[in-house]
Amino acid sequence: MIKFLGLCVQNLIECLKYLFGGNLKFKTLISQAAAISYDSLPISLVIAFISAAVIAIQVSKEFLMTGAEAYIGGTIAIVMIREIAPGFVALAIGARAGTAISAEIANMQVTSQVDAIKTLKVNPVGYYFTPRLIAAAITVPMVVLIAEYIGILGGMFVANATIDLNPARYMTSVWAWLATKDIYISLLKACIFGALIALVCASKGYETRGGAKEVGTSTTQAAILSTIYMLVADFLINLVFYIA
Repeated sequence: MIKFLGLCVQNLIECLKYLFGGNLKFKTLISQAAAISYDSLPISLVIAFISAAVIAIQVSKEFLMTGAEAYIGGTIAIVMIREIAPGFVALAIGARAGTAISAEIANMQVTSQVDAIKTLKVNPVGYYFTPRLIAAAITVPMVVLIAEYIGILGGMFVANATIDLNPARYMTSVWAWLATKDIYISLLKACIFGALIALVCASKGYETRGGAKEVGTSTTQAAILSTIYMLVADFLINLVFYIA
């Protein structure tokens, strides 16, 4: 994993050189943004809504029994924005778009399309990686922001349906507990998670050699590695902003 991390850092440097060299095409960036985040939006919102609904079901009755039902909205909002929305959305996008990135680049590698790009004196790492990495870093926070909104609303509907909690009381708790810092940190997490998913999955696909079997193996490993690196990054971000 350490060796692969070093490879990812090298590829990131190549992407930055390609980006600041003015070689990135806007049309390619838009198409990758659509493939990575827009197409993943429905499943991301469903996951956010269900997660918030489950949390509301779990805490509503207990909070009501202790007379703390006024804190349900704030609890759900903090949990959704700090952790559930950025984490679950990134996992969903990694499972859907990240594996697709890995499989696509791995297939290009085993069918010698990457070698063909090299003969044209084009940097394949910059050409294939940069649009995907930038698109993920920009658009994953957008999906996370929408997912947070849907999650908070989902918690409100479930709390109202289960313990008849007044929506106004729920939202008052949300605004009382929520801080602008939490939203900024969640968007920072989403940006880092998106870039990590694209970088790790593309790197794993790029180092694929062999045939169709190796493409499948690389895709599986890309999903595992991107999840591990994302969780480590999540821990470090929480450590810096909420503990340090």
